[in-house]
Amino acid sequence: MPESESQVAAQEVVTSTAALIKLGQHVTDTWVLSRDEDMLPESRPAIVPLALWLSHADQSDLAPWLPSDTELTPALAGELEKAALVAIDFPAFTDGRGYTLARLLRERFGYAGEVRAIGDVLVDQLYYMSRCGFDALALREDQEIETALRALKAFSVSYQPAVDLHEPLFARRLREHRVN
Repeated sequence: MPESESQVAAQEVVTSTAALIKLGQHVTDTWVLSRDEDMLPESRPAIVPLALWLSHADQSDLAPWLPSDTELTPALAGELEKAALVAIDFPAFTDGRGYTLARLLRERFGYAGEVRAIGDVLVDQLYYMSRCGFDALALREDQEIETALRALKAFSVSYQPAVDLHEPLFARRLREHRVN
């Protein structure tokens, strides 16, 4: 393949996120996302497919992205501890398995690094993603950052316990009444 064609092919699999929300703030994304399962991208730092990352896990400027059907075993979670961030792919907004992966990483395996949602990430999912342990949200290109930031603050009270708040509302209310 001539060099110009290979450069075009590389550009098709490496993308930069236009809109990234991290810890509730719009930030500039310094990571590129590569979906190429065979070659490492030249641009760094880079988020690469899990299998590729596992074979290069010693490189601190690489991070893995997990497909939604990843089986998160204790051995894999131990490997992921080495990563500065773990991205979880949402291939479709209707695929909720990424929520479970984020909660398992945070609650069961104690992962303390960045957990980033990538793929088909829509504004109306952001609040729930943040409750499940995502602290970085890479919006789909057609989503507006201002709307997304407002969506993160849509609810002032949560009934259920989650990664961000371990106590259910009724327990908080009971505790508050005992104090008074």
